[in-house]
Amino acid sequence: MKKIYVGNLPLSATTDQVVALFEQHGTVDDVTVMVREDGVTRGFAFVMMPDDDARVAVAELDGYDFMGQSLRVNESRDRGAKAPRRAW
Repeated sequence: MKKIYVGNLPLSATTDQVVALFEQHGTVDDVTVMVREDGVTRGFAFVMMPDDDARVAVAELDGYDFMGQSLRVNESRDRGAKAPRRAW
């Protein structure tokens, strides 16, 4: 299972629209569109897909014009553990 980062998502995009777009390229297990407290999309989402489907989706959708925006689509990287704070 791969986690895909979808950036430059239109602020009006819905979860259903993102699911429909990615389902054209394989099985979608989960979609999380990030939203602000007021319910407006933050402009990015995460999509979970099987490995092979994820590779196809990234190759096909990176740079794709979606609702007037050029998507940035790539395999999500873990941010890792934050470095401990220094005591001054």
